[in-house]
Amino acid sequence: MARQHGTEHEKGSQKTKGTMTVQEAGKMGGEIRKEELGPEGYSEIGKMGGEVRKEQLGHEGYSEMGKKGGEARKEQLGPEGYSEMGKMGGEARKEQLGPEGYSELGHKGGQRVKQLIEEGKRAEAGEGAENEDEEGEGGETGRGHSKPRH
Repeated sequence: MARQHGTEHEKGSQKTKGTMTVQEAGKMGGEIRKEELGPEGYSEIGKMGGEVRKEQLGHEGYSEMGKKGGEARKEQLGPEGYSEMGKMGGEARKEQLGPEGYSELGHKGGQRVKQLIEEGKRAEAGEGAENEDEEGEGGETGRGHSKPRH
């Protein structure tokens, strides 16, 4: 059971006036802090916390955490909502990069897909990883879009 502030004891969802769970107090404190810092300041704190967590978990752990969060969010929103969220993210990214940058990003993505298809074909043919190093880092694109090194 969560800790409480005050002396009254909480039973189920009923609370006596003047009691607050630690969770409720934390949420209230977070809302107050958000108002004090404003959206930019609050966002900056979140980014700093994310960087610390990334260092703690390492690349693989942080990536796994993101995948789990994405799956949970997908379940919450459903297919249509998740698709809409992706479209909104794409539009925001397009605004950040501008038309030329967004086009370049799409080209890089297409090259990566092409590379993955070729790797799949080689794997099916039994060639696998033996030829992977022949193209060098980044495959045909030469832009370093291979798997990250640690």
